[in-house]
Amino acid sequence: MSEPIRYLGLDVSKDSIAVAVAEPDGSVATYGTIANDPGTVRRLVAKLSGDAALSAAYEAGPTGYALHRQLVSLGVRSQVVAPTLIPRPPGNRVKTDRRDALQLVRLLRRGDLVPVWVPDQAHEALRDLVRARDDARTDALRAKHRLGKFLLRQGIVRPARVGQPWSMKYHAWLNTLAFSDRAAQLTFDDYLSCVRSGDQRLRRLDTALADCAADSPHREMLRALQALRGIGFLTAVTIVAEAGDLRRFHSAAAFMAYVGLVPSEHSSGATRRRGHITKTGNRLLRHVLGEAAHHARLQPAVSAGLRRRQADASREVVDISWRCQTRLHHKYRHLGARLGRPRALTAVARELAGFVWAVGRVAEGMPA
Repeated sequence: MSEPIRYLGLDVSKDSIAVAVAEPDGSVATYGTIANDPGTVRRLVAKLSGDAALSAAYEAGPTGYALHRQLVSLGVRSQVVAPTLIPRPPGNRVKTDRRDALQLVRLLRRGDLVPVWVPDQAHEALRDLVRARDDARTDALRAKHRLGKFLLRQGIVRPARVGQPWSMKYHAWLNTLAFSDRAAQLTFDDYLSCVRSGDQRLRRLDTALADCAADSPHREMLRALQALRGIGFLTAVTIVAEAGDLRRFHSAAAFMAYVGLVPSEHSSGATRRRGHITKTGNRLLRHVLGEAAHHARLQPAVSAGLRRRQADASREVVDISWRCQTRLHHKYRHLGARLGRPRALTAVARELAGFVWAVGRVAEGMPA
């Protein structure tokens, strides 16, 4: 006879956890609210696990996976579920922690919850570093925009002789600028200091990412992904950090949907309507694949840099890379003439996600 199961619905916040319990006999009740700390959670598990196995679920959110890892270490079957995929009655206009916990435990018992992938602590640390680097890139870009707009307000326009913005010549030109008004000079100095500290921060995080990736168990995956044109180290490490093990996606279409690059659809009966892409997946993954898709505008070729990146790749990965180049370039040319450049690049990014999935499968020793 199988062991009875007691289900727990947990509505987790920073300081507290609202708990609802579904007993093995089918009854559902609110347990109460406990403090969100390891000792209290341990006592809760010890109290409720005496005569039944425990299965718990809570929504993914800013509190992360620390509670999930503790529950698993205590022998609880734990799920972290996707908030956007939780069924919610349209007529329910009252939302409280107690009601959310009760809803979670009922859905958990019915098997209607969709769990998210929970990375291990090392993988989560790499993902946090990738996201810190993306934050630094965004901050550095904003600092440059602020300085540029300040110069425009002062009537200062970049001379043609200094070349491209933010080049070495451009920075040398910035060093020659001076303002007669003390407040304007202080503002300029502060903006310029932010730009240069932002660039230093980016370089520091790039070096840290390279060091961490060199010791990562995903080294083979990183090398294989860089065999694709348009995917350098930063794009590859972002894909690995955000997507994790690509074997968990049963098909290329499933990975495309995870990234949010598949079209939305509203169909009924014989009517079928497709709209914009869903954008319901991972934002950072979608961004880097969209940037890499721009390389499909170029004729298929193997540059010196790409040849160096493919030096350690298997023949199967190199063949996938060439098929990727030729197919994506043809798709861009074909769709660009009919639908325009933005839509063509979106379609190319979607297909590129499929090739990324195929390369990941090969790198993990599975058929593409």
